[in-house]
Amino acid sequence: MEWLILVSLVLLGLVLVLVEILFIPGTTVVGILGIIVGIIGLIYAFMTFEYQIALGISGLSIGLHLAAVWYGFSSGVWRKFSLKSSQTGGAYDGRTEGLEVGMEGKAVSDIKPIGKAVFHGKWYEVKSEKGFIEVGTPIIITNLENNTISVK
Repeated sequence: MEWLILVSLVLLGLVLVLVEILFIPGTTVVGILGIIVGIIGLIYAFMTFEYQIALGISGLSIGLHLAAVWYGFSSGVWRKFSLKSSQTGGAYDGRTEGLEVGMEGKAVSDIKPIGKAVFHGKWYEVKSEKGFIEVGTPIIITNLENNTISVK
């Protein structure tokens, strides 16, 4: 009967650790519970059996747990959860192509400090460097940085 309890505790701990590694990684609750059950099994072995037998059981149990962890990491299960693509976009998407510093345009909305302006027949969102600019006011591009068009 003692062997059945011992084997049940050690195997239950091992199964819980494997479930943590293979099926629900990252939760740690199941893995910690598996480690606790495994430790309880080892404590039970030292309380029930002779010291030499308990040491052998401990070595076997620790070896099985390490093998389970090694298998979990080497089986490729982590590749299922990892990101395989990367995002290549950036902040600059070419909205300001064709514009140059010093180019003249006209405010088509109030710019306070952000509004709309037209340059060569195309509408752009612009930012005022010095406060409010009324609709219809001629403006000049003072700075182009990424997608920001600064005007005055």
